[in-house]
Amino acid sequence: MPVHTSESSQGRQGRGIGLGLALVSALAFGGSGVAAKPLIEAGLDPLHVVWLRVAGGALVMLPVAVRHRGLPRRRPALLAGFGLLAVAGVQACYFAAISRIPVGVALLVEYLAPALVLGWVRLVQRRPVTRAAALGVVLAVGGLACVVEVWSGLSFDVLGLLLALGAACCQVGYFVLSDQGSDSGDQAPDPLGVIAYGLLVGAAVLTVVARPWNLDWSLLAHTADMDGTPVAAGLLLGWIVLVATVLAYVTGVLAVRRLSPQVAGVVACLEAVLATVLAWILLGEHLSAPQIIGGAVVLAGAFIAQSSAPARGSAEPVAGGGGEKEWSSRGTAA
Repeated sequence: MPVHTSESSQGRQGRGIGLGLALVSALAFGGSGVAAKPLIEAGLDPLHVVWLRVAGGALVMLPVAVRHRGLPRRRPALLAGFGLLAVAGVQACYFAAISRIPVGVALLVEYLAPALVLGWVRLVQRRPVTRAAALGVVLAVGGLACVVEVWSGLSFDVLGLLLALGAACCQVGYFVLSDQGSDSGDQAPDPLGVIAYGLLVGAAVLTVVARPWNLDWSLLAHTADMDGTPVAAGLLLGWIVLVATVLAYVTGVLAVRRLSPQVAGVVACLEAVLATVLAWILLGEHLSAPQIIGGAVVLAGAFIAQSSAPARGSAEPVAGGGGEKEWSSRGTAA
């Protein structure tokens, strides 16, 4: 009995640590847009900000990549796809979106990804989904309609919305690749190694696309305006690289190792809420009442779609996000 009690206590402690790490990850990812938008408004191209973020993160994670130097030979397709979609695609689309629409709106649209995963499972993999998951999709789409205020017509930035939807689609690629990359049992690639090489691949791709040799480096020596408050551009960039990229990914992976993918994924949905609140406080981006209600509905739909997945190995219909394995619940990507 004492042994059983001790194991139970350790399990609760591990779960508590996992929840704490998941919250840290959500907060870190949620702060990326708030730090990036002042840099973009100061004159940096969104793609250049993305390149600085990914290249900086890749440089910090380079020792991890060296430690797992055999990974590219064993999983080249996984690393290429992860770098293109989960790193370069998500970040480029998201940062381009927040240059045109509020941070909170962009992130709420991006969090349609759990619902879009269901479309992949149902239409591409031809696997059934639960009614609860379908309800989650309906709620997410309805909430999105409120977030973008479809009744206001073309006054809303259509291109900004499409870019945010592009980020959501890249998130779907992240979930699918995560499922493919973790189906080898003990031979599954180390998640930190995949993150490190994903950042390296993403940096290489973005170097070609963003052409950083045209970057106005002098802007990083000045300040950027954060809702009337001047903040050092270098400080904002440091936050984006060290906190919103490296810390966010690492704590997210460690959280998933202590929680089920469903629980970690649901906690990660708090990123949208935290980003909206931070943008409201730090950037003065006030959302209307319908947008706030719509955002709550989007998160509720994502929660239902993702948390209704059956246990691993179950023969029950797939609900959504259910394919994510040990390191797949942190989407990514903002």
